[in-house]
Amino acid sequence: MIAQGIQKGIADYKKQQGIKLREIDKQRKQKARQPQDNPAEPQAEIASNSSTNYLPWILLALSWAGFITYFIWQ
Repeated sequence: MIAQGIQKGIADYKKQQGIKLREIDKQRKQKARQPQDNPAEPQAEIASNSSTNYLPWILLALSWAGFITYFIWQ
């Protein structure tokens, strides 16, 4: 009975992922079909992505600072 529940859960998960992938593919195809009338829009998207590239480095620096202070105070 447990194995059947796990199999059903896996089947449901695969079904949901398939639906999500189809939706993403549809959105990608719609974007590809639309003419690039507004060139400022992709530039704004690139600018927002460059600011998010610093987040992992900031989090890494904060974690190392936390480890160092933990070992100093221990």
